[in-house]
Amino acid sequence: EVQLVESGGGLVQPGSSLRLSCAASGFTFGYVDMNWVRQAPGKGPEWVSQITSDSASTNYADSVKGRFTISRDNAKNTLYLQMNSLKPEDTAVYYCATVVRGRQMRGQGTQVTVSS
Repeated sequence: EVQLVESGGGLVQPGSSLRLSCAASGFTFGYVDMNWVRQAPGKGPEWVSQITSDSASTNYADSVKGRFTISRDNAKNTLYLQMNSLKPEDTAVYYCATVVRGRQMRGQGTQVTVSS
């Protein structure tokens, strides 16, 4: 069974940092590209970042470029998102997502709230 389990969210003040993790199982993690996607209250999903299977390439949405860093540890089957200089507009549920055997998969999400 494919599982993606996010963790690391929380309530932080503007300017703070958080590190999200996504533990993957049920598929060969090291063979697939991975993404972070977020969804703010009342809005549709927004793609945040992508990393290739071998970490050779990363991409970011303009809204997070320069503040967020995606990484992965294939030995630990874990995806990360380091988020710095957080803003209130970063408030959302964050999901890790990928395509496994032709199916789009994502976890249950972790809530990030940025508020003073």
